This record gives sequence, structure tokens and C-alpha cells, in this order.
Amino acid sequence: MGKAISKSGPVRALGAMSGTSLDGVDVAVLETDGREIFGFGDSGYRPYSAQDRATLRAALGHWSGPAVVAAARVVERAHIDLLQRYPSVDVIGFHGQTLAHAPRLQGTLQVGDGEALAAALGRPVVWDFRSDDVAMGGEGAPLAPFFHHACARYIGAEAPVCFLNLGGVGNLTYVDPRYPRPEDAGALLAFDTGPANAPINDFLMGRLGLEMDEGGRVARDGTVEHGALELFLAEPYFSRLPPKSLDRNDFPEMIGLVTELSDADATATLTAMCAAAVAQGMEHCPEPPEQVLVTGGGRHNPVLMEMLRVSLDCPVEPVETVGLDGDMLEAQAFAYLAVRVARGMATSAPRTTGVRACVGGGIVTLPDGWRLETS
Repeated sequence: MGKAISKSGPVRALGAMSGTSLDGVDVAVLETDGREIFGFGDSGYRPYSAQDRATLRAALGHWSGPAVVAAARVVERAHIDLLQRYPSVDVIGFHGQTLAHAPRLQGTLQVGDGEALAAALGRPVVWDFRSDDVAMGGEGAPLAPFFHHACARYIGAEAPVCFLNLGGVGNLTYVDPRYPRPEDAGALLAFDTGPANAPINDFLMGRLGLEMDEGGRVARDGTVEHGALELFLAEPYFSRLPPKSLDRNDFPEMIGLVTELSDADATATLTAMCAAAVAQGMEHCPEPPEQVLVTGGGRHNPVLMEMLRVSLDCPVEPVETVGLDGDMLEAQAFAYLAVRVARGMATSAPRTTGVRACVGGGIVTLPDGWRLETS
């Protein structure tokens, strides 16, 4: 009969995420039945080399062509290298690398072939999570909210909370854990708040050759240019009602707004733009959350975290304060979503991506000798 992904009960899923910051691949093991979280397992990280990052940057914004092919090879090689270190899992959730995202125009593109991974790793791979959502009128992003709902219930939250992911782009999930299922109307609201670390990183790479503002050291010595901040907040995106999503490079004028500033003032202003975008987004929450739990690289920037605390009317803390791992939450999310896809469950809803109806997106690729249980 061969091996099978069971139709019910907890399974060990391995999720992989390569985000818009282009720093590397995160992987994490999660024990789940696609509804509840039963436990967290091992996790790991593989950085991209400088050459890998250059290859990925060269492909950003492209939908096809040699640059995209080269980027896909980098992504597949890096994932196989890391994922093969975790053989004792039942299914793998493979997000791939987003190179272009324009859901109302060309669609969304995540490179990396799940079939190649399944063949190389000998494990079922769930991939291409976003295309079905876009095909049904959704933004295709963000996709972590269903997992955030499970996290809120796992930590025992009894009132609404927000999960704020500050990666290359910022995204916010408002979770009301009083609703038992993420599909329930009122359980979730999710959207991209605006640019987060990507413009800061790009500016510092171009100006100082730095990968990031580690510890907020550059921004700490700067003064925010409020004229540039006001011009940024005048962008039409911020007046749109959610759900809504962004591509990594949707605000190319941001760096232009700070070009004439000193290194420190420009970095402080870009950091303030990220925080102000979050504050604008919080106005869409149905009711004030009990707290904002921050995940992603931005939570390591004390200047950004202080700006958020000053501008928001509720406690702002890293997710570690409630026992979660902010470095691995996105990878864990795709482990969780992989199980939901394999079991025919929804992964997005009208209030998370704007999709017309709840949809379970994703392709399940089974290696030789594997099958999906159907009953």
C-alpha cells in the first residue's frame, strides 16, 4: 500500500519560508491536525550567500526569463539542502520565494518547484499556496492568518489580539479567538500594513553596504523628517479598506523621499514610516485588541518597537512573551497550512485575502510510494 498522509489526527509537518527580506530559509516542525496546534518541534535556518541574494534581487519584479530561472534554482537548492535534515516528517509545506505580486494584474509568482523537492526529499510536498486564492478574486496574501487564529487559541487568548509580522513587508492579523474556526465571520481580519524592513535594508545596502539596521543603531542617532513621513502617508494605499496586499517593491518612492537626508536621519525616517503605516492599519480593527504580538525581524529593532509602543494604544510585545517563536512563526504557518491543504480544508477567507469565498489553495505532490488517505 505504501506510505500515506492520514486523513485525521495529528501529523508532523515541516514548513519552509523564504521571505521578502531575502536573508535565507527558515524551517520548522509543527504537530497539528490542521485545526489545533499540539506541539512545536525542531527548527532551522539556512542563510543565502551573498551571490544567492544577488541572484534573487536580480529577479525581483520579473515574471519570467533567465533571471527567474536562476532564482528558482537558488531557492530549490537552498531548500533541499536544509529540508533533507528533517527526514521524520509526514508532509512538507513549501512556500517558495515571491518574486512578483500583482494580484489584480498578472497574479502572484513564487518560484521553486514542489515536484523537484518531493522527488529529492521523498516526502509529500504542498506548494503553490497562493494561486487558487488569486484565481477566486483574492489578494493571495497574507496567508498566515489561519495559523495565527490557531496560535491565539493555543496561548489561551480570550479577547482579540493582533499578530504583526514585520518582515520585508508588514502584515497585520486581527484575531478574535472567541470564534472557534478561522473561517467564521468575525474571527479574522488581515492585510498588509505597508513596507517594513525591505526599504530600510535596501537603503542601508545602497548607502553603507549594510544588510540591515542591526539593533536600530543607525536610526537611533537620527531625527525623523516629518515632511517626508507625511508625503509617505498620503499614498492611496493607506486609504484603501482591507483586505489588501503589497509587493515588496510597491513603494519605490520611499527611498527617494529620504535621499537628501543623512544616513541616520534617513534610516530613522524609513523606520518611522513602517511604524506609522502600522498605526494607520490598526484603525481598521473591529475593536481594540488586548495586545499586539510582533513577529519577524522587525521585533529585533528596539527603535522600531519603541515607535510602535508610542503610536499604538495597547501593549506591543514580541511573540516570545507568550511562548511563541517569532523567527519561525511564518515557517510554522506553512506547516499548518500544508496539513489543511492535504485534508481539503480552507486556507483563506474573504476577510483575510478578499477572496470571494473560503478556499483551500495549494498543490499536493506525492513522491513514489505515497498516497493521500481519502477516508
